[in-house]
Amino acid sequence: MSTAILTGPPVPGSPLEGDLRSLGFEVRTAADPRETAALLAAVPAGERVAVVDPRFVGHRHALRLALTDPRFAAGAAPGALTARPEARPSLARALAALPAGAPGPDGRPATLPDALAAALEADGVAVHRPDFGSLVAAVPVGPQTRKETRDAVAAVDEEAVRLRSAVKSRDGFFTTFFISPYSRHIARWCAHRGLTPNQVTTASLVTALAAAGCAATGTRGGFVAAGLLLLVSFVLDCTDGQLARYSLQYSTLGAWLDATFDRAKEYAYYAGLALGAARGGDDVWALALGAMVLQTCRHVVDFSFNEANHDAVGNTSPTAALSDRLDGVGWTVWARRMIVLPIGERWAMIAVLTAVATPRVVFYALLAGCAFAACYTTAGRVLRSLTRRASRTDRAARALADLADSGALAEAAAKALSPAARPLGGRTPYALAGAAVLLAAACTAPLGGPLVVLAAVLYAVASGAAVARPLKGALDWLVPPVLRAAEYATVLVLAARAGAPGVLPAAFGLVAAVAYHHYDTVYRIRGNAGAPPARLVRALGGHEGRTLLVAVLAALLATGGGDGFALALAALAGAVALVGLAESIRFWVSSGAPAVHDEGEPA
Repeated sequence: MSTAILTGPPVPGSPLEGDLRSLGFEVRTAADPRETAALLAAVPAGERVAVVDPRFVGHRHALRLALTDPRFAAGAAPGALTARPEARPSLARALAALPAGAPGPDGRPATLPDALAAALEADGVAVHRPDFGSLVAAVPVGPQTRKETRDAVAAVDEEAVRLRSAVKSRDGFFTTFFISPYSRHIARWCAHRGLTPNQVTTASLVTALAAAGCAATGTRGGFVAAGLLLLVSFVLDCTDGQLARYSLQYSTLGAWLDATFDRAKEYAYYAGLALGAARGGDDVWALALGAMVLQTCRHVVDFSFNEANHDAVGNTSPTAALSDRLDGVGWTVWARRMIVLPIGERWAMIAVLTAVATPRVVFYALLAGCAFAACYTTAGRVLRSLTRRASRTDRAARALADLADSGALAEAAAKALSPAARPLGGRTPYALAGAAVLLAAACTAPLGGPLVVLAAVLYAVASGAAVARPLKGALDWLVPPVLRAAEYATVLVLAARAGAPGVLPAAFGLVAAVAYHHYDTVYRIRGNAGAPPARLVRALGGHEGRTLLVAVLAALLATGGGDGFALALAALAGAVALVGLAESIRFWVSSGAPAVHDEGEPA
């Protein structure tokens, strides 16, 4: 239970107390600041507390936005302030030190909540002040002003505003025009029945797994059902975030589930399509694995570029300026969002093609669309990086180094080569050279010989050289995606060349397990929770250690039927999944890491 303290006697006829109780607050009334301090001290330290001026007039949802959002330590609206347990000590100090009648911004005595909010900010506490838009939140002075404010409240349809704000501010064309117009109402229905976003997220996962199961039947009826269920899963995927925004039910666990289940759903569906195709005599596992590799590398490009530039200063790129101008023209905004094949457009395409075509056609279309989108977005970001003048921060360089996922071999190489590995226009050329040597050997060298293993050793050395110095070059954000592409593509090529039954499905499982670890790394960094512990990265071998191990396994087991290679890859996939998932669950469930909620549709 949370506690709201009114800083004076309630105004007759005001719905404020009822609104606060409906938001989960126990309401208490103080006569003066001294009694407010006493009531504050009586509230258990682990509970949220709010201080509200009794003259407050506004929409209930304005209070909800200001006082109940769990993502922020403190929040404020005119005449209302809230503090979570971590901000309570600062609030107590501010209340004890605040002089009576402290002036507000307009020179008049500030309300006690407003004065406390200013004192919290002066004490270094970030106070969240939500954008209310057309919602009303005010402390009117005098009967006439109070009547006018009440009239302004009555003139705004609060529920319509709340429904609109439940939808992401930036979504793709398909999601905006074909899903959100009704999924927001499903979110409201769920909220009124006490369902949580995590429950809806889980329902979306179960539905997608059912879709994958239908696709795995290999029948036309199964494919049609799979396409329909995949669309239903996407509707639920939109609904969970809208429910979280509608009712402000954000949580650390929910952020983790939302971030990881999307990839689990999509990649499980790829596997279902491959199984269904195999039932019909068509082996498309290489295409399924290629689609997963391409899609994951696209995401790594997005994450790496954004982490490298989110806190950069002095961006003067003309490419960025052109992009901003294009965003001012309506049709170009939607066209540019569609051609990058975001999740809504991508899942719609997959669902329709599953129902009317074959898994092979689905993967051909997916590979072609994702390849074009990857070239388009990467080329634009390269141009931005080459034409901008900005300084990259130490935090950004650290994030890129963490995204590189370097293990013990690369770290040893980095330490040895640090004095000698000079920048070649940045660190990316080292990563590109190592990846090129590795992939060339994987594609052409005999599987039973030592050349692939030697190339993997050289790749480990080159990847160490790539991270030997801070990644602050203009194009150094390309290092993590290049390393991801090298590792994943090597597994794909070696498995495809082995040719034995079961090798490609095992390789699919291995890349899926490793990709999960990399997504987990991304969302920890985005949540300012730091990278996974070094012990986990070392236990999983780092990207270069896993690549070298796969090369050794291919040299020893890929010839002579390849069954041993399939078993080895499957065992490695299981080990990576077990270790990585166990640590990830432990972290997200118990660490109290901040929630991460993406307000733009991911690619």
